[in-house]
This record gives sequence, C-alpha cells and structure tokens, in this order.
Amino acid sequence: MGSTSSAEREAARPAAAGRRGAVVAALMLSMALAALDATIVSTAVPQIVGDLGGFSVFSWLFSGYLLAVTVTLPLYGKLSDTFGRKPVLIAGSALFLLGSLLCALAWNMGALIAFRVVQGLGGGALQGTVQTLAADLYPLKDRPKIQSKLSTVWAVSAVAGPGLGGVLAAYADWRWIFLINLPIGAVALWLIVRHLHEPEREATARARVDWAGALSVFTCGGVLLTALVQGGVAWPWLSAPSLALFGSGLALAAVVVLVERRAAEPIIPGWVWRRRTIAAVNLALGALGLLMVAPSVFLPTYAQSVLGLAPVAAGFVLSVWTLSWPVSAALSQHVYRRIGFRNTAMLGIGTAALILFAFPFLPYPGQAWQPALLMLLLGAALGLFQLPLIVGVQSTVGWAERGTTTASVLFCRQTGQTIGAAVFGAVANGVLAARLGGAGDLDSVTRALDSGSAPEATRRAIADAVHAVYLGAACAAALAFLVLLFLAPRKFPVLKD
Repeated sequence: MGSTSSAEREAARPAAAGRRGAVVAALMLSMALAALDATIVSTAVPQIVGDLGGFSVFSWLFSGYLLAVTVTLPLYGKLSDTFGRKPVLIAGSALFLLGSLLCALAWNMGALIAFRVVQGLGGGALQGTVQTLAADLYPLKDRPKIQSKLSTVWAVSAVAGPGLGGVLAAYADWRWIFLINLPIGAVALWLIVRHLHEPEREATARARVDWAGALSVFTCGGVLLTALVQGGVAWPWLSAPSLALFGSGLALAAVVVLVERRAAEPIIPGWVWRRRTIAAVNLALGALGLLMVAPSVFLPTYAQSVLGLAPVAAGFVLSVWTLSWPVSAALSQHVYRRIGFRNTAMLGIGTAALILFAFPFLPYPGQAWQPALLMLLLGAALGLFQLPLIVGVQSTVGWAERGTTTASVLFCRQTGQTIGAAVFGAVANGVLAARLGGAGDLDSVTRALDSGSAPEATRRAIADAVHAVYLGAACAAALAFLVLLFLAPRKFPVLKD
C-alpha cells in the first residue's frame, strides 16, 4: 500500500503543477489588463475627443479610473480575506469586462467617463487579488519567481499601453482599445473558474461585511483624491472648490475612524498600522509611489523638450527601466536571503536616492544615453527595493490577513502616486513661473515647444523644472530609507509556510 500511495502522489504532481501554471497564466493576463488600462487611453485622446467631444473634461478618463481603483483596494482586500480570493477575482473580472464593453458603446464623454469608473471598480479587484494569490500559490522561497513575472507584465504593459492605444486609434477605431479587453479577460476568467481551487475553510459563523465602513472609506478616498487630482488643474489650489474638497475629505476621514473603531470586522483594521512591519512597508511604498512620478510623468517631457527627441525615442528613454527592474527583482532573493528583507530594501532605495539626486547634474542639453543610463540603474535599484518588501510583508501574515495586508500596501503606493502627481506638478509649474517671469505652466510651455515657437530660455526653464522634480523624488527616496531604518524591524517576523 505504501508503494501504491507513492505512485499515486507522483502521478498527481504534474496535474497539480499544470493547474497552478494555468492559474499563473490567468494572473498574468489579469495583471496585463489592469496595467494596460491605466495608460492605453492616453494616445487615443484626440480621436476620442474628436468623436465624442468633451475636451474640457477628458482628463477624467484617467482620473476616474485611478480613483476607482485606489479607493476600492481596501474593500477588495477585506472581502478576499472573508470570502476567499476566487469569488472576489471572478466578480472583479466580470465587472472590469462589463466596464470595457460599456466604454466601447459610449455615446458621449460623460458616459465614457462613467464607464471608465466602472472599469476601475473592477480593476481594484484585479490588482489586489492577483498580488495576494501570487503569495497564496507559492511558498516563501518561490515567491520571487511569480512576483518578478508579475512585475515584468506590469512594466511591459504600462510602457506598451500608449503605443498600442495609438495604433488602434489610428488604424482601427478607438473603441477597440476597450473591446480588446474582452477576449483576453474572458480567457483569464475561464482559467480562474476552471483551475483555481482554494482549500475548503472551516465552517464559521456568518461573515459580517462592514458596508458602512466600505462606503465611508470609498467616499473619503474619492473626495480627497479628487482634490489632489484636480487641484492646480481644474481650479487653483487655494480656490473655494479645492478648500471645500479638502475640508470635506478631512471631515470624512474623522467619520471613517469613528465607523471603523465600532465595526466588528472593519475594512481597514487597526492592526495594519499597529504592526511595525506592515506600517513601515506601507509608508515606504507610499514614498515609492511618490518618487515614481518624476520619471514616469516628467522624463518624457524632458526628453522631447530639452533633448529634442521624437516621441518614440523619448518613450524609449523611459522604458529602459522596465528592462532592469524585473531582472533585479528576480535576483533580489539572493540578496535578502543573506542580509534580510529590510537591509535589501534599504540598499535598493538608498541607491535610488543617489541616482535621482544625480539627475540634475546631467550636462545641458546632454545626450539621450545619459538619462537612459540613469533610468536603467534606477530600475535595478527599485527592483531591489519593492519586491523584498512585498514578499516580506506578505510572509509575516497568515492566509486570513494576507488580502488586507496586500491591499493596504497597494493602496499606499497608489495614494503616493496621486500625491506625487499633485505635488511635483506644483513644483514644476512654480519653477517655470520663477524662470519665465510668471508666464505659463508646464503644459502650455511644452505645447509652445512642440510648435517650434519657444526660445532657448524656455528649454532651460523646463530643464530646471524637471531637475527640481527629481530632487523632490530623491527626498522621497531618502524618506523611505529613514522609515525602514527607524521603523521597520531588523528581521521581519516571517511565519512558517
């Protein structure tokens, strides 16, 4: 009987591996959808506006999606811990695909913005649950492999998104930007339904969902993120709409605290911030989101306006960090197994701070290979920083807390990006105003450069503005380093698999 059982186990092993491979393929497809839809619309805006109108509000095509993804992450994290990953991922995927179909059928800009929000509501489930399942599927020693695969998918999709959107808009129709999601998402959904089998859980009392907390978190996050996204763009920072939104957001934050303290199963439990490891990782990755705005938003403008590159070449200068980031992330396991999660992350973010600080010292106007080299090095440094923190923090909690923990980390990173876009946008415009005697902001000056009507002084002003942004990003990296140094424990309290 012993030999028979051994033979049965050997026969079952390839089937189990095959099922896990199918689930991993589904996770990678889902991650690609979430990453693509954050950027794919950007280059198709002229065609969309030309067809639907609504130029004055088109920025909400991006803001609405970002807001919906960000504010739903905590809710999906808690739901996945309560009911399991599979039902949450299926529901989120279905909602995302429904939003994609509705976007393709939109009849005006208002409808398209509303349907983008529906997409974002599903996208929050894709982002959070995919990262959580990656930790569920693999033991600690193997998690860097799946996380590096997901990092590669995210990086490639995020960079390829604008180009793919432009091709579809130019040679087909902008509606195909959303229709292309349907077959890809359907395959991912089928693989999840068929091959993802979560272990049966012990019967417990009926789970209670903190819907009041979910509504308060959603409302508070939506109001505050709207204030950050639209402040300085749709209205001045000190205008009545801006002050009203910030005031309302702070009042709603107080409501969130009261509701969550009374809830039996809060959406954002207090232990997320009471545990040193999770709190430190949340703050550090919030700083990562902040600093990533500098290269991803401002480097293409620098490459075109200062270096005089074409849009495709400017995109290449940015995209080189997607080459080194996944490779560094995959190799980081060899480092953190020797010196620990915290020290590896500190090595990565310390190096990133030096690289960001070096950017303002590039010669003017310089050669394209110079910022490209810095981006290659920056990607390698951030790969050493982000993946050890995600793998490390997921390994400090059990299954029942992993979804909430992962969602809190991603929520902080997304919020950091939103804050960074607002803060660094204000910094860049302030430097430009000082250099040009108060005339114009970054967008208007860039358009003037594209038309060939701007003098050399304007190019130097743009270089100074981007340099100031990179200095701010270096400060954010230094802040993350200090958070890990003084708040994170030397050794993460890893649980046995």
